[in-house]
Amino acid sequence: MAFFDLIHTDSNTLARAGVVHTDHGDIETPIFMPVGTVGTVKGVQRRFLEEDINAQIILGNTYHLYLRPGTEILHKAGGLHRFEGWKRPILTDSGGFQVFSLTDIRKMTEEGVQFSSHIDGRKLMFTPENVMDIQREIGADIMMAFDECCPGTADYQYAKKSMERTHRWLDRCIQRFDSTPDVYDYKQHLFPIVQGCVYPELRQEAAKRLRDLDRDGYAIGGLAVGEPTEQMYDMIEVVNDILPENKPRYLMGVGTPWNILEAIERGVDMFDCVMPTRNGRNGMIFTQNGVMNLRNKKWEDDFTELDPCGTSFVDHHYTRAYVRHLIHAQEMLGLEVLSIHNLAFYLWLVGEARKNILAGDFKSWKDDITPRLMQRM
Repeated sequence: MAFFDLIHTDSNTLARAGVVHTDHGDIETPIFMPVGTVGTVKGVQRRFLEEDINAQIILGNTYHLYLRPGTEILHKAGGLHRFEGWKRPILTDSGGFQVFSLTDIRKMTEEGVQFSSHIDGRKLMFTPENVMDIQREIGADIMMAFDECCPGTADYQYAKKSMERTHRWLDRCIQRFDSTPDVYDYKQHLFPIVQGCVYPELRQEAAKRLRDLDRDGYAIGGLAVGEPTEQMYDMIEVVNDILPENKPRYLMGVGTPWNILEAIERGVDMFDCVMPTRNGRNGMIFTQNGVMNLRNKKWEDDFTELDPCGTSFVDHHYTRAYVRHLIHAQEMLGLEVLSIHNLAFYLWLVGEARKNILAGDFKSWKDDITPRLMQRM
C-alpha cells in the first residue's frame, strides 16, 4: 500500500483530498494536527481528543521530549504512543525550531547545534544523526529532518547559506535514517523540510532538490516566522508547483483558520499550530461567524451557548457568561473548555474543506466562509 493516496484535486483550485496510511491508522487530508509538545495537548484529556475533537494525528516535539522524560524512559515505555496512551498516528518536529529560538544559549557549527537546556542549563548537542536516533526512540510515525530555521526577515545571502546547510544536514539525516531500523513494531517515515525564507529562487532550488530525493512526504518550513502573510502564500505556491503531486505536503506551524484555507487552496495537505490551544487559554475562540474574545465585558451576561454552531459538547454545555467568569476567575476549567472548542473547530473546518473538495465546490465555499471567519464578534 502506498503511504499516500491522492483521491481528488479540485477543478478550480489546487485543493486536494487524500489519505495518509500509517501503521497506527489512516489520516484523511486535509488535516489539522493538534500540538502535544511534551507528550500531551495542553489542557486536553486524551478522551476528549479522541471522542469529541476526533484528532486523527497529534504532534510531539523532539527537543522537549528529549529533555524530559528523555529517550530512556520513552524506550522503556515502548515509545511515545504507549507512554501517553495514544493509539493513533504521531508526528514529531525535529526540535530545530526550538533550538534555533534559543538565540542566546546556543552555538551552531557544521556538526550541529550546541545549546543549553532551558530546564537545568545542561550543555547538549543536536546533530542530524542524533536527532534521527532520538526520533526513532520516541517512535513517531512521521519524523522530521533536522533543519536550520531561518528568520523570515533574513537577507538573501544568510538565507542561501542557511538553506545549503539544511541540505547538507538533510543528507546526513537520510543516511542515518535509512541505515537504522524502526525501533518498535511499526514503520516510521521521514519528511525533508523545504527552506529558503521568502526568496522564490531559493524555495525553487530547495523544492527541486528535495523532490529528487523521492521521500514519503515533504514539509514546508520557515514560514509564519515574521514575513508578511502574502509572501507566505507566494512561497507556498512556488514550492507546491514543484513538489510531487503524489506525496503529502505539510505546512509547519500555520496558522489561523483563514491561513489554513488559503494554504489548502494552494495544495497543502497537513497543518499544525499552537494557536487553537494558546489562544483558547487566553480567552479567544474561533467560530464559523468570527473571532470571540471571551474576556470582553460584552459577554458578561450573555447566557446563550458558547457556540450554537459548534461541534463539541462544550459548545452546548456551557454559556458564554459562565466561561467568561471561569477565565476571569483563572479557573482551569475555562482554559480547558476553550482549548477543546478551538481544536474541535479546527478539525471541523478541515473536515468541511475536504467535503467541499470532494463535492467540487471548495472555491465557492471557501470564498463564502473566509470573511465570516475573520470578523470580530
